[in-house]
Amino acid sequence: MRYVWMVVFLALLSILSGCARMVVGSVMGPTLTNLQRQTDVDLVCEGTPAFLLMLDSMIASAPDDKKLLLTATQAFSGYAAALDSCSKPERAAAVSVKARLYGMSLLWNCDNLHGNCTLPLSDLEQTLAQLDRDDVDLLFWAANGWATWIRHQQGSPESLAQLVRVEQMMLRVLELDETYYHGGAHLFLGVYHGSKPALLGGNPELARRHFEQALAISNRQFLPALVLYAETYARMAFDRELFVALLQEVIDFPLESQPDISLANQVAKRDAIRLLGQADQFF
Repeated sequence: MRYVWMVVFLALLSILSGCARMVVGSVMGPTLTNLQRQTDVDLVCEGTPAFLLMLDSMIASAPDDKKLLLTATQAFSGYAAALDSCSKPERAAAVSVKARLYGMSLLWNCDNLHGNCTLPLSDLEQTLAQLDRDDVDLLFWAANGWATWIRHQQGSPESLAQLVRVEQMMLRVLELDETYYHGGAHLFLGVYHGSKPALLGGNPELARRHFEQALAISNRQFLPALVLYAETYARMAFDRELFVALLQEVIDFPLESQPDISLANQVAKRDAIRLLGQADQFF
């Protein structure tokens, strides 16, 4: 039976590769939406690879299709987060490579992880200035895919040096539409400024303002914002009361009230339970 499935799967790939644009809207988009509605994180970790393989194959035949690249960037970024929650950091790091590659390909001609992907800052600034509100989805997910890769590089100097480029991209998202994806640009900047103590270049007050704005935009319904607020700002400020309150709010949140982001919120719940259990180590 396993071999029969493989034959069917490969045949399906050959068909889909010839009509990528049509399939993105009729198959891939709804599949990604369904994944985001899942509450069983372990099932997502185990079952998503076939979907990602199909995306890879379709992109190989249509490497410039922006809708397909956008779907792939979202899928690989989200899967990396799910793998972290499933305690598979090495797999998450491998998946994050594709999140960055496809994300960068949304804005630039990227054949690999080097070359045109690593733009001089002046070229990046020129590119960002040419983008408008219609480009926000491509810009945000390109930055998110890049940030996903950086997050899984274990603090390597090469990856950290690229953070300033992601910062510039997220700042441009704020200029164009600060509400996009639950205030996601505010979340990135909150982590960016709040994950380091002030003596090492962090800006706790600026981080707090970004987190509060993200929470206001999402009406406190996007739970990763609460977890990141606790994990970065509250920890660095040694504010145990805020740390506990934010994480308890996540744990008590009813997932059914926001079914379209169930997966992200369920991952946040797992993280909240883990972090709350480590409170005595942090304070």
